[in-house]
Amino acid sequence: MSSAVSVITDRVRERIRSERLDLRRDPDAAERLVREELRSYAERSLAGSLPRIADEAHAFGQVLAGITGYGPLQPYFDDPTVEEIWINRPDAVFIARAGVSERADVRLTDEQVRTLVERMLQATGRRVDLSSPFVDASLPDGSRLHVVIPDVTRSHWAVNVRKFSQRIRSLSRLVELGSLTPQAAEFLRMAVLAGCNILVSGATQSGKTTMLGALLAGARSSERIVTVEETFELDLHAPDCVAMQCRTPNLEGLGEISLRRLIKEALRMRPDRLVVGEVREAESLDLLIALNSGLPGACSLHANSARDALVKLSTLPLLAGRNIDSAFVVPTVASAIDLVVHCELTPGGQRRVAEIVAPTGRVEGSGIEADTLFQRAGDRLVPTGLHPARVEKFVSAGLDVRIVTEAA
Repeated sequence: MSSAVSVITDRVRERIRSERLDLRRDPDAAERLVREELRSYAERSLAGSLPRIADEAHAFGQVLAGITGYGPLQPYFDDPTVEEIWINRPDAVFIARAGVSERADVRLTDEQVRTLVERMLQATGRRVDLSSPFVDASLPDGSRLHVVIPDVTRSHWAVNVRKFSQRIRSLSRLVELGSLTPQAAEFLRMAVLAGCNILVSGATQSGKTTMLGALLAGARSSERIVTVEETFELDLHAPDCVAMQCRTPNLEGLGEISLRRLIKEALRMRPDRLVVGEVREAESLDLLIALNSGLPGACSLHANSARDALVKLSTLPLLAGRNIDSAFVVPTVASAIDLVVHCELTPGGQRRVAEIVAPTGRVEGSGIEADTLFQRAGDRLVPTGLHPARVEKFVSAGLDVRIVTEAA
């Protein structure tokens, strides 16, 4: 930050404190103060007491970003091509475009990093300190913030912001981007309309949340959808939708609300479809029980392949307690999950569907039998010619799924 911008920014902050202004209630006050202080500075610079500002419009934007935005990082928040921003240390800031990372031309101080994090957390009700050195939060624009502080990190605050500014809200948009073929998209659209239970798997940044949102966009408008997440990431525009997120403990260690609790509460809210943003631990058991009771649902899961996702979903519920064993879990997964949509991020930065797999409902030894319906052949997602072994849900919805799973 230039000396002139720094001086004006400090003066505006001082006035905000002295005049006891609440910028959340009076957002126009920030612009007014910045203009007044910028004008005052310009007048003093003409008298020769201060260095002149070459570009007042640029300076105005920098000061305003420092007061109401995210300071030197604001241009990256405003840039729609930037997907992610992270800080390893104040002089090591990185961004990602189209899945490819690059070092940003930004150098911060430790104090600036702390100030930025505090500003990001202001509206979330969450905190980060020595007693709680991690924090996950949703920013007002829908981006997800994750922060880790020392002594968990070596010496500096580690900050990661995953942006969700470029919302992909439909399967047809994924077809346009080359993530899906029209045939596969039509099959998935039918699966959603039929009320299939869908597991979306993939590695970090492979597009799982985007795929989950695009799938749910195809649900019937009459459906009541209830979503539960650790932090808000899904952005559904369904007419009847309730979104819930977890809550961290307060300073006394009380008030925590877990995903397991949210799933149980969601079942009391008359859902037509239950969606869990991501399953990582014992909440997978509560989800499976809900899906196995006839309630349509969907979730995402980190995994290396569609079949690995089924194995992992068969293992995670064992974390719920000693009285849970694989003899119960594996058949439940086999009968509850209708489809696995596996996403991948290519070396070139493209997010696409790698395969679509349908469990048959049968168990082979300790594993789940599943058929691959669509798989990658070069750059195209092609049907294998196999049809889902279980078509009852499609038939009940009046849909002939065999039409869209035929090999070309």
